[in-house]
Amino acid sequence: MTSGAHPTDATTPVEPLPVPEVARLATDVLAAVGTAVVGMHGPLRLALAAVLAGGHVLLEDVPGLGKTLAARSLATALGLPFTRLQCTPDLLPADVTGSFVYDPATSRFDFRPGPVFTGLLLADEINRTPPKTQAALLEAMQEGQVTVEGRTSALPRPFHVLATANPVEYEGTYPLPEAQLDRFLVRVAVGYPTPEHEADVLARRVARRQEVVDVAAVVDAGTLRRMQAGVEQVDVHRDVAAYCVALAAATRAHAAVEVGVSPRGSLALLLLLQARALAVLDGRDVVLPEDVKTAAPAVLAHRLTLGVQTWTGSVTADSVVSEVLQSVPAPATAPSGP
Repeated sequence: MTSGAHPTDATTPVEPLPVPEVARLATDVLAAVGTAVVGMHGPLRLALAAVLAGGHVLLEDVPGLGKTLAARSLATALGLPFTRLQCTPDLLPADVTGSFVYDPATSRFDFRPGPVFTGLLLADEINRTPPKTQAALLEAMQEGQVTVEGRTSALPRPFHVLATANPVEYEGTYPLPEAQLDRFLVRVAVGYPTPEHEADVLARRVARRQEVVDVAAVVDAGTLRRMQAGVEQVDVHRDVAAYCVALAAATRAHAAVEVGVSPRGSLALLLLLQARALAVLDGRDVVLPEDVKTAAPAVLAHRLTLGVQTWTGSVTADSVVSEVLQSVPAPATAPSGP
């Protein structure tokens, strides 16, 4: 685990930080992560917005793009304990949640927490994990708790999962069920760096003369909770909320979509904070339609189930979201307030 304050109890009341202070600290966090991670500002900004919104992040891209370094650096900058879980086909639920172990000294079974008891859990190659283990992780992501042998244990707060999945390799993998995909607030593709950024990666590695990258802690777990509470103070104009509903409804009516975005998806888009978090990152206490448009691909695409007829065509979930954004008229820039 990385150094830093331990996550705080979920029942502890916190005082929200003002929006300008949240924006300043978030900028400092991204700057700190940027000292180690090159060419990922856009994906990292979406990931940080998801964390500020209290959600989980799915990074879906090929190996070797720095996703693990990005997750570790983000955890360090946020002052969260960090655990990396390498997912494999033989991974058991107890390998994630922990288990009861017999202690001969006391003649009793004591619970030993698993790697899920942390601040930021990197579930590497999550689609290699069998369904039963995925179900254990699903409870942790949705309920903030784990249940082992009938005993339920609450996870510390803040708790966030940053999972990676390889979209081009399917041998030995288990597709994530729709219920689990729905628990990820955003799905983000990292993409290959530009030649200039890749050259910068090599130059930085040579200059520091070691593999380990040092990232400064900007905030701690308690401050992060206050930042998250600050995002909750942002009001949403009813026209912008209606726009989110219209986007979700349009996915359900799309000819290529078998199962469209549920109300949970429209909540994730706005009312569960993703667009609000993006507004806060810009130092604003009001959500604009542009925030919704920015968040929509990462929030909605992985919540769509396409029809079988689209498998052999060029239609993708991302292209459906793009079509919906073009077909649904956005409201005029909304004033603050409801």
